[in-house]
Amino acid sequence: MADLSINLAGIESPNPFWLASAPPTNSGYQVQRAFEAGWGGAVWKTLGDPILNVTSRFAAVSFNGQKVAGFNNIELITDRPLEVNLKEIYETKKRFPNHTIIASLMVAPNQEKWHEIVKRVEDVGVDGLELNFGCPHGMAERGMGSASGQVPELVEKQTYWAKEAAKTPVIVKLTPNITDITVTAEAAVKGGADAISMINTINSLAGVDIDSWNTIPHVGGKGAHGGYCGPAVKPIALHMVGECARNPKIPIPISGIGGISNWQNAVEFLLMGATGVQVCTAAMHHGFRIVEDMIEGLDHYLDEKGIASVMDLVGKSAVKYSDWGNLDLNYKVVAKINNDVCIHCNKCHIACEDTSHQCIDMLKDLSGTSILKVREEDCVGCNLCSIVCPVDGAIDMIEIPSGLPPMTWNERQAAIGAASYESTK
Repeated sequence: MADLSINLAGIESPNPFWLASAPPTNSGYQVQRAFEAGWGGAVWKTLGDPILNVTSRFAAVSFNGQKVAGFNNIELITDRPLEVNLKEIYETKKRFPNHTIIASLMVAPNQEKWHEIVKRVEDVGVDGLELNFGCPHGMAERGMGSASGQVPELVEKQTYWAKEAAKTPVIVKLTPNITDITVTAEAAVKGGADAISMINTINSLAGVDIDSWNTIPHVGGKGAHGGYCGPAVKPIALHMVGECARNPKIPIPISGIGGISNWQNAVEFLLMGATGVQVCTAAMHHGFRIVEDMIEGLDHYLDEKGIASVMDLVGKSAVKYSDWGNLDLNYKVVAKINNDVCIHCNKCHIACEDTSHQCIDMLKDLSGTSILKVREEDCVGCNLCSIVCPVDGAIDMIEIPSGLPPMTWNERQAAIGAASYESTK
């Protein structure tokens, strides 16, 4: 069995699977049930000044028969008294000393308030702190959450204030509702953050009821934007993790969040640079026991790969993540259709003919049987045919030699510039 334990900025955990700060970590009862199920850690639902929540709060986006492809919420931070949460954190940590408890915090951008809440939560034995600079609704209107997280100066300043008082590692949770997340990540580093976590939820409206014309969800006929999460946001989160992981100005660990629903998703985030992962929507959809499959799947994967520790996965794909200008213009793949497997639904032909490069021909073989054939000289290797094909193995993307040496756009432009310079001599 592989070693599944992680160390994220000095925070040790028996496995990389943590519950994110959200409804599943709202109480000691829930967190203790989660630890019994096998979760390595939990980020307690965000603590701060008292708030009032509304009903209803949740909405989901289903797609093509998949329930909860995306999830939207307008819930705020904890509406339970701070004293009650602190008591339950203390009791939970005492009962599960080897499991990780991180306190998520959100207060107004005020040095004294940050010092006060940091000291209070650390007194009950948390393993670390997560500063919530990402919540996009409700709290943002009060100058907190993403309202702070979108301003690099506020990220740096508040991180510094928390670090002034903190004795445990400080993780800064970043908002994706920004043009370039590396800018605020760098600000967190300047403020002294020990790690960053991403992504928080994305500004969204789940839908509109076309009969009542109410937004989904609505509160007495009124709606507001909420935070979007779930499987639909995974590509966005994975990109942002990769952008930070490959940035030399962000030399701190990353806790990956966003659409992680199974062990395969977790491996993707680890490979892209996350040291551990946080899960919310999948647990809300299926319950805490999903972690059993996550742990078992990750363990088997590591054993099959001959990898001794999950920490050996971290960042292995981040080095392959680059900018478009560094991609080889002369690398070539083409589609190859296996007519023995093809069911002749012709979806590939329709997609290619209508919306791509018109390089799939409908032919008949010597026996008169209909077949599909790709004209390799016209195929640009876009992958569309293999994406729309409903049958595994019917279409493969095959690398073929281009006969040309590797050349990137950046290299090409440099060569053109050099040639232009020479011509002016």
